[in-house]
Amino acid sequence: LGAMYYVGEGVPQDYVEAVKWYRKAAEQGGAYAQDLLGAMYNEGKGVPQDYAEAVKWFRKAAEQGNAMAQFSLGNKYCKGDGVPKDYGEAVKWYRKAAEQGYADAQYNLGLTYYRGQGVPKDEIEAYAWFLLAKEDEEASEMISDLEKRLTAEGIEKGQARAAELQRLIGAEEDG
Repeated sequence: LGAMYYVGEGVPQDYVEAVKWYRKAAEQGGAYAQDLLGAMYNEGKGVPQDYAEAVKWFRKAAEQGNAMAQFSLGNKYCKGDGVPKDYGEAVKWYRKAAEQGYADAQYNLGLTYYRGQGVPKDEIEAYAWFLLAKEDEEASEMISDLEKRLTAEGIEKGQARAAELQRLIGAEEDG
């Protein structure tokens, strides 16, 4: 029902009403609703913008394994919105989402390795994560950039690492 109010499907669009229904489901432990409620606080839709409250709801959903919330929580730590800036925590949450196949998190995890933020700088590991997120236009640009800079051996190692990561992700999705 919250989603229907959010987009105005069958009912007038009303962010305040959407928040009301998201909150009801979120307070009952619904991870998807918790993520959506976090997004409403993050964007200031239907409620005053409040990054700390967004983080609270993203964390509840992230701890239940919701990849979108894990990605959003990683972004909060990366930017220091509602929490102290902490690249190590950002990497932790990006990795959880990336290992579920969430392409935006795979791209951001690649960036952390590329920049050495929260992890040692590692262009081969970055390249591998960018390869997994290759549908993303920015990831494709990073792949092209790294292919100009890496040796043939580095490219080969990155491709092998990407294949290994893909197998691990596939195994987790099957299990």
